[in-house]
Amino acid sequence: MHELIASRRSARGYDPDATISADDLTSILEAGRWAPTWGRVQPVRFMVGVRGDATFTGLTEILTRGNAGWAPASAALVLVCTAAEPDDEKARTYAAVDVGLAVSQMILQAQAAGFNGHPMAGFDPDAARARFAIPDERRPLVLLGIGQIADPEAVAPDIRERDARPRTRLPLDEVAFADTWGSPYPANDRPWPEGI
Repeated sequence: MHELIASRRSARGYDPDATISADDLTSILEAGRWAPTWGRVQPVRFMVGVRGDATFTGLTEILTRGNAGWAPASAALVLVCTAAEPDDEKARTYAAVDVGLAVSQMILQAQAAGFNGHPMAGFDPDAARARFAIPDERRPLVLLGIGQIADPEAVAPDIRERDARPRTRLPLDEVAFADTWGSPYPANDRPWPEGI
């Protein structure tokens, strides 16, 4: 697995004095813009705030309790929106998939630039709509915090403890199957067809 993926984590202990350059933030947004998109629809849109500007302040105001304590230390906040598509379930589903792809690429680009990206669902979408005049045909889906990880001694003890927890995932044999559902994919001993 690539080091950018292996070392990625959703940190909370950001340095409240760290800044992000326009070039670095633009490269992160470009990574999201160039993510794969279903049917070339390109439904993803961004509301971008940099700490100290009015957009950033507005984005901190829509945070829910769990994120309000740490996310304002981000250097930038990006609200990722997509098409609402209330009458087309397939289009609505893939509009959400497009957001996931965009956010994933943005997180990896942030990591490559020396930043950390933390995706959040803990914000009030209705407040976001009202605050930023987001049209009805768009739905706010993810708020991405982008920041520099602080010295652990400089952050609150509860944040330091959460950031120090080991990063874990279910083992591959519980999430990847072959032949029938629940039958583990034999990752290390599967014969590969010739030419792959």
